Amino acid sequence: MSLSPDTRARIEQILGANHVVLFMKGSPDMPQCGFSAKAAGILKGLVPSFGHVDVLSDPEVREGIKVFGQWPTIPQLYVGGELLGGSDIIEQMLNSGELHQMLGLPEPDRSPPAIEITPAAAEAISRALENAEDGTVLHLSVDPRFNARFELKAASGGEVVTEAGGIRLHLDLASVPRARGLRIDWVEDARGAGLAIHNPNAPAAVKPMGVQQLHDHIIAGTIDVIDVRPAAERALAPFPHPHDVLDEDSRERLEALPKDLPLAFLCHHGNSSRQAAEYFRGLGFHDLYNVEGGIDAWSVEIDPTLPRY
Repeated sequence: MSLSPDTRARIEQILGANHVVLFMKGSPDMPQCGFSAKAAGILKGLVPSFGHVDVLSDPEVREGIKVFGQWPTIPQLYVGGELLGGSDIIEQMLNSGELHQMLGLPEPDRSPPAIEITPAAAEAISRALENAEDGTVLHLSVDPRFNARFELKAASGGEVVTEAGGIRLHLDLASVPRARGLRIDWVEDARGAGLAIHNPNAPAAVKPMGVQQLHDHIIAGTIDVIDVRPAAERALAPFPHPHDVLDEDSRERLEALPKDLPLAFLCHHGNSSRQAAEYFRGLGFHDLYNVEGGIDAWSVEIDPTLPRY
């Protein structure tokens, strides 16, 4: 496949405008494949911001970038106009320290994280490792949303190794700060048995809030409300107090709000608002509320003059 002059010019303009650019599927906050999620997660742990291109929304660039850098897959990371590679190479460069050098960052902190593994959890993990193939080790990764994942694979030699409860864990450098203080337990309840992981670094869970509570907070001026309903629904039953709306025009501004700001998410019945609140939790916000029952409950319990639909 040849690269058209127009597409080449567009790619060169993107690279010229951004020192760090990730060509990926989706966006850093909403990646659309596991490889893009890994690459974006590594970068988010190192730099406050970086350029990115969603190739799914731009077919010309999606195919053109493969020709431009002679690299057949997505994602692709460029730093200073130079192609570094895909997600596996990015991870290797992270663990070796090369990525820090390319980004102009200090040498990475390789001090092993303190992790607690309870005796019951250690016993369960040890049983699972009995069937491990020779040459594999237990890897623990913690992604930007603080989801922990175990994986058996060969050691690359650049990971940080820590030991807890007699279990050796290999962690990539991006996971190390997210794993500090992790507690791994084994629980058995009505849902079954399995590992339970508590991460003190994760943002607090989204909390439910009734409409009367919301009303009281609004009167006291102690919360910001974000209406996530489509414009047509907001027009049917406008929320009668000062608030923000979440749409494509406001998303970037809202995502840049202080992470400790109390935010209450509102929709029709409380379902899509919960999803929006979880999305903001994944961005690091930690004082989030979902308005249970949504605008419909507000009409029933607070303001009967507000139309129901």
